[in-house]
Amino acid sequence: MPKVGMEEIRRRQLIDATIASIHEIGFAESSLSRISAKAGVSTGIVHHYFRNKADLLEATLRQLADRLRDSVIARLEQAKSPVERLLAVIDGNIGPDQFTPQGVSAWLAFWAQVPKNEKLARVQHIIISRLDDNLVHALKLMGRRDANDIARVTSALIDGLWLRAALSANGPDPRDARRLVLDYLNAKLDLKLG
Repeated sequence: MPKVGMEEIRRRQLIDATIASIHEIGFAESSLSRISAKAGVSTGIVHHYFRNKADLLEATLRQLADRLRDSVIARLEQAKSPVERLLAVIDGNIGPDQFTPQGVSAWLAFWAQVPKNEKLARVQHIIISRLDDNLVHALKLMGRRDANDIARVTSALIDGLWLRAALSANGPDPRDARRLVLDYLNAKLDLKLG
């Protein structure tokens, strides 16, 4: 009989192995046998928790989305002003807990699959909508009538920084990414965000 909570632990272990595998050998080469070997379990264990590779990949993207959401929420809970809310959204999306080499590789791999996979597209739509809504809300609290436009550009800038990090030999640099986003917002909002 399995231990209580073992399913969640095993699923997380397989998802982490999927992220690591995508980072190391790419999306196409990340077969169930390679992922199971990375996790230190048999392929049968993978099939016990996931119907197939597509099911595992969807669960992995959902886990990444949950981690991103939790990162933003934790920061928003500490925010005491509209400016702090804006910074919380930015830092939640490009902070060092999210903007990692493995995370960047996984996100890029999933983005490439979104046009071909309706389930992944739905998850990605939620992620984008959440980012845009959080940015718009913070900007509207700051009294910005152009909140939608500023949020759209900020969101695109964040996505572009993720893409550039994935294509860079040096990988992601959260501090530099944050600086670039804040440079745009400081110029646009006539502020000194730090």
